Amino acid sequence: MEKYQKMKVVGRGAFGIVHLCLRKADQKLVILKQIPVDQMTKDERLAAQNECQVLKLLNHPNIIEYYENFLEDKALMIAMEYAPGGTLADYIQKRNSLLDEDTILHFFVQILLALHHVHNKLILHRDLKTQNILLDKYQMIVKIGDFGISKILSSKSKAYTVVGTPCYISPELCEGKPYNQKSDIWALGCVLYELASLKRAFEAANLPALVLKIMSGTFAPISDQYSPELRQLILSMLSLDPSKRPQLSEIMAQPICIRALLNLYTDIGSVRMRRIEKPLSTVAPASHRRTGGRVSSAKSRAGGFLINSTKSGIPLPLSTVYTWGSGIISPLRLPMLNTEVVQVSAGRTQKAGVTRSGRLIMWEAPPVGTGDVSLPGSIEQTQPQFISRFLEGQSGVAIKHVSCGDLFTACLTDRGIIMSFGNGSNGCLGHGTFNDVTQPKIVEALLGYEIAQVSCGASHVLVVTNDREVFSWGRGDNGRLGLESQESHNSPQQVCGPAEHEAQKVLCGIDCSMILTTRNHILACGSNRFNKLGLDKLTAAEDSHASNQVEEVHVFTPVQSFPLNEGNIVHVDVGTAHSAAITETGECYTFGSNQHGQLGTNKRHNNRLPYLVSNLCGVKVTMVACGDAFTVAVGAEGEIYTWGKGARGRLGRKEEDTGIPKQVHLDESNPYFVTSVACCHGNTLLAVKPLGDEAIPR
Repeated sequence: MEKYQKMKVVGRGAFGIVHLCLRKADQKLVILKQIPVDQMTKDERLAAQNECQVLKLLNHPNIIEYYENFLEDKALMIAMEYAPGGTLADYIQKRNSLLDEDTILHFFVQILLALHHVHNKLILHRDLKTQNILLDKYQMIVKIGDFGISKILSSKSKAYTVVGTPCYISPELCEGKPYNQKSDIWALGCVLYELASLKRAFEAANLPALVLKIMSGTFAPISDQYSPELRQLILSMLSLDPSKRPQLSEIMAQPICIRALLNLYTDIGSVRMRRIEKPLSTVAPASHRRTGGRVSSAKSRAGGFLINSTKSGIPLPLSTVYTWGSGIISPLRLPMLNTEVVQVSAGRTQKAGVTRSGRLIMWEAPPVGTGDVSLPGSIEQTQPQFISRFLEGQSGVAIKHVSCGDLFTACLTDRGIIMSFGNGSNGCLGHGTFNDVTQPKIVEALLGYEIAQVSCGASHVLVVTNDREVFSWGRGDNGRLGLESQESHNSPQQVCGPAEHEAQKVLCGIDCSMILTTRNHILACGSNRFNKLGLDKLTAAEDSHASNQVEEVHVFTPVQSFPLNEGNIVHVDVGTAHSAAITETGECYTFGSNQHGQLGTNKRHNNRLPYLVSNLCGVKVTMVACGDAFTVAVGAEGEIYTWGKGARGRLGRKEEDTGIPKQVHLDESNPYFVTSVACCHGNTLLAVKPLGDEAIPR
């Protein structure tokens, strides 16, 4: 408490006292919630700990900010943001006349945005009410608070505990049925009703009478001074059938809310935008960047958003995703569904990406028999088109990373939970069976672990946790799972690696695996044919004698070949028969088969020594990806180089096999940088983002 000076008691909650305090370091007023723990029951302690856990997960301008927690005199102290404007309940109670519709919607869409953020974190508020919605000193900005009885959903399971303030509880709670996010939407409907009528939707003299009112869904009609759209919105949220209540995204898409959201961004600036350090017109295009002309510094303002424009006045796209290979000779733009893709992954049959908002987008070729038929005698077909769609069944889960295997996909949520779907052969889905799964399903064996990253091979999977633990499952031959055997497993198995190495990133190849450690070393297991894992103990002065060759290892083993064993590798990727690694200084080393020049040299004879791609000297390489017999490298300035096997458009241009890295040119008219690249078999998937778009909302 030495950091805070208590000013006064401002409230008494279910579990303790709420103090207004002065933070001595910056003289800022903060709230300290004092929760005694020595006399608490076990359930009460869990509820207090839960509030801290929930607050740590949330970061939104319309949610009370969490600062810290600490123990003081047998009490848990939670420090959080102070909202001096009082509660929305107080604001409503002081009104003598109905609010105008614009004011109601101004408050409502802020609550809507906050609740959307909460649900994206797989959290139910479970006690949303006007008493828990706070106002800033100007009574313009609302902030949701009091997450004491929130429930974090670790799966798609519904919550069963009956909690919440009686006037706001949903019919399914009254009946003792399980409920999910739709219960919060009922409470949100009650809040909107209260804003429009200045009284609660459901009130009664006692609890049984209140439950009867809620179960019947009867409440006084809204004043006809409000628009039919507003009245219909309230009715839809207060539907007795949870399935008929709209999703938050559906509410946001309604015209009545879109207008309010645009006005909100313009008026109070709740969308934080990074300041552009210098006008775009001063950014000189790099010589190796694809630029069709200078970028205009003109910007348009639409709905409060700053959007960069080219000379033609067309806004820059949030991002673009290209693909080539499998007969696509030059980079082909994929349809984007008006969203920004930040990471991509490619499998034998899948192309997938993750959007900044946490949705999974898939690109698929149209069904056979659709589209134009080539004319008889034509030599080349037109480039195929792709259909984009968002993954069904995501149900409010925010995805932050995706990885594709052969006929299956694994994705990682922002809460560290792994979900998988697709073909279940080889046990690749990790669900303890070999069954196919059409919708994303949680890998339940890993619940309780916070997963940091996932990688899929053709038929196996590796994950690493935030605590540096590694798990693997799927096909086990060649020892690719690192479990000291060649057994296959249909559920996650913990991997034991060298004690002195901590895992930072995992990587799956066709028949092998790699771990990049926190100290920039590489560990590898599985097939080492052509020394594609760098496990041969070789120095630059040695030849690759048979006595030095390692063909296969079944446990994760430190890479031995020089200079890969120096501890300076920051990025690595594995192809079918070769691999590539990037050093801290941006040098690119390749190792393994060079049958098609995929190591970056036209000397096609096999040499098991790692090769420094000399033709990239002067380029600081930041990303590299390996396909079946070709390599893609990305430079710090956005340059894209390919080399290796050229058949069927693998190199992104019309060219036969080449060991000389050459640039791939995209049809971008403005400077860009690459955000993600992935290769699988003969395909490449690459996401780019225009430079200077910091002002585009996230």
